[in-house]
Amino acid sequence: MPAGKYLQPAQRDQKKNPFRYRASLYDCKPCDLKPKCCPNMAIRKIDRSPHELARDVARAIGKTEAYCQSRRERKKVEMLFAHLKRILKLRQLRLRGPSGAHDEFLLAATAQNLRRMAKKLLLPKQDMKPVMS
Repeated sequence: MPAGKYLQPAQRDQKKNPFRYRASLYDCKPCDLKPKCCPNMAIRKIDRSPHELARDVARAIGKTEAYCQSRRERKKVEMLFAHLKRILKLRQLRLRGPSGAHDEFLLAATAQNLRRMAKKLLLPKQDMKPVMS
């Protein structure tokens, strides 16, 4: 809003799908904010996507603590799926049908949980201090 006046939509590029807003030369020239706003141009031009309102909502959600917690939890689950696919070779399901896929995935997840449990139970405790003589 140069000098308190609204920018008017000028044209719309159908390829990139933005709205291009331009200020009037008569509004921009006498404005006190011109050196900060658009020092290298005669007028102010702004491209804004028609989906910018949805993007603003997504940005606001992304800054919340609940979203950060959800992202951490999703990352843990995605790491487990990556492990299943890469280490346990569960790239494609071999059993047919929904029940076969369910059974195969259940077996792979059980194997993964057993490996994790064995690592936690069999590792020596790190908090034991060596005895000095």
